[in-house]
Amino acid sequence: MQIIHTSDWHLGHHLFGLSREFEQQQFLDYLFLQLQQTKADALIVAGDLFDTANPPAWAWRLLYQFLAKVKQQLPQLDLVLVAGNHDSPSKLDAPDHLLKAFDIHLVGGLPRLPDNSLDFDKLIIPLTNSDGDIAARVAAVPFLRPGDLDLASIDECDDKLIAGVERVYQQIADELHARNEPEHASIAVAHAYLVSSTISEMSERRILGGNQHALPLEIFANNYDYTALGHLHKPQQLGGLSVYYSGSPIPLSLAERDYKHQIKLVEFAGKNLKKVSSILVPRSVDMLCVPKDAQPLDTVLALFQGLPEEAIDPHLQPLLEVKVLLDEPQAMLRDKINQALEGKAVRLVKITTQYKEKNNVPLAFEGKKLDQLQPEQVFSLKYLQQYGEKPPQPYVDAFARLLSDTHLAEPTTD
Repeated sequence: MQIIHTSDWHLGHHLFGLSREFEQQQFLDYLFLQLQQTKADALIVAGDLFDTANPPAWAWRLLYQFLAKVKQQLPQLDLVLVAGNHDSPSKLDAPDHLLKAFDIHLVGGLPRLPDNSLDFDKLIIPLTNSDGDIAARVAAVPFLRPGDLDLASIDECDDKLIAGVERVYQQIADELHARNEPEHASIAVAHAYLVSSTISEMSERRILGGNQHALPLEIFANNYDYTALGHLHKPQQLGGLSVYYSGSPIPLSLAERDYKHQIKLVEFAGKNLKKVSSILVPRSVDMLCVPKDAQPLDTVLALFQGLPEEAIDPHLQPLLEVKVLLDEPQAMLRDKINQALEGKAVRLVKITTQYKEKNNVPLAFEGKKLDQLQPEQVFSLKYLQQYGEKPPQPYVDAFARLLSDTHLAEPTTD
């Protein structure tokens, strides 16, 4: 059987105020095409369907239109989706009965029975091959929060949170193997941060119990033939094992512009994992950085001459980050850059400023306590640390006016 594994769609995402609706629609169209062309038997989405717990209406529309299209045109395809840390468990669980009527398995929160035992019927999903026979079962586990883990019943150990997650996956694995025939594959879905995974700048962070806990690979490698991970946006295989992050399908920050965004095609021969292939997702909207490393403003403005000028639809225009090297803060910097970009087919999303290093710049608060400093002193010391000189008088005056306005706006009590 063949399975497509993806995650971290983050539907509803905005980048510096710009909607990503067009790019996300393009991805879902491409994903549907791959489901058709690969003749996949199942689709697994390992969490973070949405970017926030309260996504905009257009994000819900993208999801439901995609699910409806799949069930109408690929009715034999098994659909398994779980919530991530960005998703609202209750909102994803709300249409459970409706989605089940169309054989769509969407798991928002960790389901338990009235006696607090795990609801294995909701957590263990059979997958069928092209002949309609069960070929695998999936442990469809959503993002686990500390409240899901019944920590009070765990004996003292080095890390109760990890022990709680391990117990959940072990209990499900035991039940899954009891239901499986010897020739059936076992698959785990997890939205989590694992030991040895690579966290990149601006990507998702460690998330279990205060950003401190990394789950051991053994939780999955010892019990499952393939683990479909979500949470980290950079695609990667862990420890040379059958444990994979598919990564996000589009760059969700400027730091992800060079990622090879992809989906995973997972092929099984019986219960044996035959092959895991990467299918690259085409970039529908490019991301540019001019220059690659910060340069003086005059140099940067001259480089804009090489940017595209042909008229294209605004939603297709590349997103542009500009990096500028300055000696000191530059008044009207954004206006100067915008003026130089007139007629260019790009959308400016960020200006990153870097300042030339100053020698012998003191540490801003060395030997000083914040509660012993006035706001004006904090401002001056921070400016001195960042720019290597005292703030100009117009800046000092502007800060004083801002401070005065803030005090005037504070509520008074009788």
